[in-house]
Amino acid sequence: MIAELVGQLPPEETQRAVGYSSLFLLVALGALVPVVPTGAIVSSAAVVAFHQTAPFALLFVFVVAASAALVGDVALYWLGGRGVRSRNGSRWLAALRARAAPDRLERAQTRLREHRVPVLVLSRLIPAGRIPVMLACLLARMPLRRFLWADVPAVLAWAATYQLIGVVGGSLFPRPWQGVVAAIGLTVLISGAPSVWRRLRPARGG
Repeated sequence: MIAELVGQLPPEETQRAVGYSSLFLLVALGALVPVVPTGAIVSSAAVVAFHQTAPFALLFVFVVAASAALVGDVALYWLGGRGVRSRNGSRWLAALRARAAPDRLERAQTRLREHRVPVLVLSRLIPAGRIPVMLACLLARMPLRRFLWADVPAVLAWAATYQLIGVVGGSLFPRPWQGVVAAIGLTVLISGAPSVWRRLRPARGG
């Protein structure tokens, strides 16, 4: 049924439908498996949308990216919550623990007790900050419904930030592929900056 509907669309509309579906799947998968560079994917999609003549293309990218991130976050939280409630834990909970350094988890737990929702928003914007805060929410046994509503502003801010990076990249260069390269380079730079800073800080202190 869906294939028939897609086949009836004009070629450009078909490409957009496939593109939005791919964007949703990749971002949702990246929320579950953090090795997928979701920020770069959203920025690249925003560059392509910026150069399109279709109305509301950027809005569609924003809505699809934010919705996919929310679905992925909630699914991962639900899977991790099953491990918290089980005596034997789960591989999803174990994977979250493996990705959260003890010191970062401790800081996340302290900030979560003090600030709640703002911590979730910032965790989505700070590279490698999402998993420690999500694990802190799980260990604090935050209900899934409360996590969902707290995660809504987080994914909205995240999608807006990386879409803005894509818009900037698209506005600087006349061709979409040039903007995509610039957007990916900027997201990689942003993602790697915290780890570089942590390595340089002890050297400066010494």
